[in-house]
Amino acid sequence: MADAAMVDLDNSSEKLSQTQRAIIQLREMVITNKLLPGSNHLEAELAVLLGMSRTPIREAAIILEGQGLVEVKPRRGIRVLPVSTSDLEEIYAILTELEALSAWQVASRGILRKDLEILNDYVDEMEDAINKGDRVRWANADDMFHRKLASLSGNRRLEGIVATYSDQVHRARMLTLHIRPAPLSSISGQRELLRAMEFGNADKARELHRRHRTEAKNEMIELILSHGFMAL
Repeated sequence: MADAAMVDLDNSSEKLSQTQRAIIQLREMVITNKLLPGSNHLEAELAVLLGMSRTPIREAAIILEGQGLVEVKPRRGIRVLPVSTSDLEEIYAILTELEALSAWQVASRGILRKDLEILNDYVDEMEDAINKGDRVRWANADDMFHRKLASLSGNRRLEGIVATYSDQVHRARMLTLHIRPAPLSSISGQRELLRAMEFGNADKARELHRRHRTEAKNEMIELILSHGFMAL
């Protein structure tokens, strides 16, 4: 399942500026660790890689710097920022509370059937991916589930913050993707969350989502520490 922030560049290229294309492509390379945390890259190198001039690369890097993904170093290029375990603690603290608030708001207001079906489709996608051993597809569907939940809050500022920090979590998740246990309990927890929202149980929805994110954080940090990934 494609990331919502990704655009079909072949079908939409005429609608996108070079800077927009650079933002989309560089962001994808960072959050999937194609550009590794801590690595340094010259604008000219990235321009050749993406088949464009240095100016849109520079402009895109400034945008991604504001999102906490890279650091622009004058005359020294672009550094992909690492994410430490202390960073993850802070990021998850924000994500957990904002997404739990989203779940509470959606359940309180009443979720539309079409939105419930979209979320359920993401969970079905996750389950199918795990059953077929495709953890990348699972991770992408899980990411889309959380972004959709944030969008249903109706709070654009909340949605924007969640999107920014979700990118940073996704980077760490991709590092641990193939060494973590199969996320079956995560999937069952998301189904339980959907039932709580469907029946308007706002307090339960908030607590279920808070527990889901807390467990995910603890597992990820434990894996990172035990396998020596950070320095990330």
